[in-house]
Amino acid sequence: MSSPIWTRAALSSELRGYSSLCWRLVEAQHRYSTLKLTDSNAEQALLEELIEETKPGIPAECRHLHFLLATPFRYGAAYPRGSRFRRAGRTPGVFYAAEQVTTAVAEMAFYRLLFFSESPDTPWPVNAAEYTAFSCAIETAACLDLTRPPLVQDAHHWLQRQDYSHCQALADTARDAMAEVIRYQSVRDPQHGCNIAVLSCRPFTKREPLQTQTWRVRLSANGVQALCEFPAHAVEYGRDAFADDPRIAGMKRERGPAARPRSR
Repeated sequence: MSSPIWTRAALSSELRGYSSLCWRLVEAQHRYSTLKLTDSNAEQALLEELIEETKPGIPAECRHLHFLLATPFRYGAAYPRGSRFRRAGRTPGVFYAAEQVTTAVAEMAFYRLLFFSESPDTPWPVNAAEYTAFSCAIETAACLDLTRPPLVQDAHHWLQRQDYSHCQALADTARDAMAEVIRYQSVRDPQHGCNIAVLSCRPFTKREPLQTQTWRVRLSANGVQALCEFPAHAVEYGRDAFADDPRIAGMKRERGPAARPRSR
């Protein structure tokens, strides 16, 4: 499949304004996993500081942002595996988010299933995992919208489920064209919601997340159940929800739950 040719000049002419509230999910223990290792809040804060010093540096233009917004832009370590708009290696960061929280949940559900697909001997977790969904305000005059003409004419390249080479090449040229955001359709969300790839820290209009929600996500042989208590919301992805990806369609479903820890 030949790659579409979009030059820097062509992409520069397609930059448009964009303003939206967007959502991202992270594991809920992003700040509190160290509590069980310490005896006081002061010790936990010190441990977090020591851990922070071992992590790759955050670019100067991102240091004013809350760590949940700035973390994807850490450049000091090699990116282990390429993603849709970021190559593997020591490459510029990308902040991925979704325009609807349910699209962000669908993305998370897919990648959790993918982990178990690639680890067929790993049992299903006994309990639901807890995630924090947070929103952020994005605004830019330099957005490339892959869902609208003329870029949508190459949608078959942008919507590849495993081959990200076309999207990565586009992102390289988009950076040269001074693009700050790429808007694109999610290939994981059964409702076909839209995602955004934020290429720099400039589009964040607020230094911190605006809203947070707690989601509990349960995986089993039957699929994925996701529940938010406040505001009340539930979504479910059955066995066929992501079957258009051969990695999920062919995964080993029957494997049983993990053993429960024994009480003492």
